[in-house]
Amino acid sequence: MNTKPFITLGIESSCDETGIGIYSSQTGLLSHTLFSQVEIHAEYGGVVPEIASRDHIQRAIPLIKDALQESDLSLQDLTGIAYTQGPGLAGALLVGSSIAQSLAWGLNIPAIGVHHMEGHLLAPLLAESKPEFPFVALLVSGGHTLLVEVRSIGDYKILGESLDDAVGEAFDKTAKILGLGYPGGPALAKLATEGEVGRFTFPRPMTDRPGLDFSFSGLKTFARNTFAKHPDEKANIATAFEVAATETLMIKCRRALEQTGFSTLVVAGGVSANTTLRQVLDAMGEKMTVDVHYPEHEFCTDNGAMIALAGHYRLMAGQSNNDLEVAIKPRWNLEELQAI
Repeated sequence: MNTKPFITLGIESSCDETGIGIYSSQTGLLSHTLFSQVEIHAEYGGVVPEIASRDHIQRAIPLIKDALQESDLSLQDLTGIAYTQGPGLAGALLVGSSIAQSLAWGLNIPAIGVHHMEGHLLAPLLAESKPEFPFVALLVSGGHTLLVEVRSIGDYKILGESLDDAVGEAFDKTAKILGLGYPGGPALAKLATEGEVGRFTFPRPMTDRPGLDFSFSGLKTFARNTFAKHPDEKANIATAFEVAATETLMIKCRRALEQTGFSTLVVAGGVSANTTLRQVLDAMGEKMTVDVHYPEHEFCTDNGAMIALAGHYRLMAGQSNNDLEVAIKPRWNLEELQAI
């Protein structure tokens, strides 16, 4: 007897990417579509919330249609809908939430709001080689730097976080100091491949004291001061910054693994695509006999597939937002989530 699969539509609209994903309980990820607003915001040097919200309104429905067509499905084949409820830009979140709740009401199926960082945390589960629970998660993006003890889906304990700039934010701001344009992080990483390792030595912030919290604001300032003295050495400064930032992350990951006794590390979020970071953490993993997992590159940045996956697990566990309230959570602590 064939059992009808549970099919979840995921909608991501927390910032400047409109992402749609469709996930099946039988065959996994069926399709995903994405539109990035990078070129739209480039002339402003950063994300403009109002422009981001308006663009989500224009893109979401066509992307949903494309994802359904790619999966050879119709709206009536959907069993549940997941959407990013927070954290993120309020206006952008309202777009995804409104569309999701409207579709769920019209189709008479459940909807679930997903924590954006839980989506990133679970994104490596979309890969062929999946991490096993429990594990330490390093979540690194433009807005977040978190070390999390993960025992199961929803059972999260924050071990450390940034006290000021997130690491992705520090990459972007340092790139702006160097005049590299927007988006800054990838531009800085590209320039760093041309620099000389060791020409400058930047500090590894907060590694000379116990604890698992981060601070990257001072590292950005150190880069600014170095650039003021050596304006013709952009590539060497980019290299020094990247090496210092990635080694700082590695040192904290090593401490977290030692503290928890776990033998698996998951690294997710936009900065997890950084090649130097992967090299540093892979080398650490070999020395510690720790398995290190990353999302596939297409799922490092914001995307609908990770929201579909995270929402799928919660819908399958019987969780849903049945009141049809278009509720968003621009600020949302990961530890508030319910374990399943």
